Amino acid sequence: MEKIKVEDAVGKALCHDLTAMYPGFKGALFKRGHIIEEKDIPTLLDIGKKTVYVGDFPDNLLHEEDCALRLSAAAKVEGAHYEGPSEGKVLLIADQKGMLRVDTDLLKEINSIGDITISTLPDHYRVEPGNRLASMRIVPLFTEKQQIEEAERLCSERKLLDLLPYKDRTVGIIVTGSEIYHGRIKDRFEGVVRKKLSYYPGKILGVTICDDDTDMIIGAAKTHINNGADFLIFTGGMSVDPDDLTPGAVKKLGAEIISYGVPSQPGNMTLVAYLNDIPVLGVPGAAISLPTTMFDVLLPQIYAGIRFTKQDLIRLGDGGLCQMCKECHYPNCTFGRY
Repeated sequence: MEKIKVEDAVGKALCHDLTAMYPGFKGALFKRGHIIEEKDIPTLLDIGKKTVYVGDFPDNLLHEEDCALRLSAAAKVEGAHYEGPSEGKVLLIADQKGMLRVDTDLLKEINSIGDITISTLPDHYRVEPGNRLASMRIVPLFTEKQQIEEAERLCSERKLLDLLPYKDRTVGIIVTGSEIYHGRIKDRFEGVVRKKLSYYPGKILGVTICDDDTDMIIGAAKTHINNGADFLIFTGGMSVDPDDLTPGAVKKLGAEIISYGVPSQPGNMTLVAYLNDIPVLGVPGAAISLPTTMFDVLLPQIYAGIRFTKQDLIRLGDGGLCQMCKECHYPNCTFGRY
């Protein structure tokens, strides 16, 4: 491989893409392997290229496109595919909706190797088919082979990226409140939760409205479980008022409460618990009146099969404050990152 003036490169093969950018176009004007002709010289000079690399690479170096391909092969993701290389990079594209997982520690290790740059959507990001999930490339035109080999070694030991598909859930919903039970006011939560759950696979087993009575609440939950529910959602009775019984009923049901209250607004009084393998959510009233709350953040994790720990929920504080935009852009916003 040698670096020569464009005027001396006629008849030789480019060993790298040459990118151009002008109004209406950004991309590879000349592709790797292109044989330079006399007519190309003015164009090359017009895009600021006085010299080019031609010839073959030494054995200890890898071209940017080869690096990108090897990085993508080392970080395969089921439910997604790589496109490229183009302009030295490959892009990971989602084929299904689901939850993106990123080993952020491993990502930092790989990006610390030297010339490698891998960028991704955030860990725990809700994605749709066609979303770009990651981009992989090296910064220079070529790099030492050992850098890529080190990245491959790290990826063979740990999974850098994963796209978790949503699993079917059979949901039992318990709405509590004497004012609703006795018909003084109409329940508004059922319509909200049905709309939100329609995004995910599975079915709603049923909705039970309970009085402010612990035994009735527990009985409703057990009935749903006996009928096949593998996910329970409670709403009502989630504040700190003395007559709000839902958290106590969840505890008496035998569930392990991971957290009652999360560092997030709106949705601060959210309850997260597990009854063996059955996730249990206690959803505060904000979910009825606001388009996005912690309910929306936790649902995709649950449907992806992620089991929360206390530390997971504590980390929600960083990004846990909704900006209350006039038009909600969730999940393309800062809310609910961890």
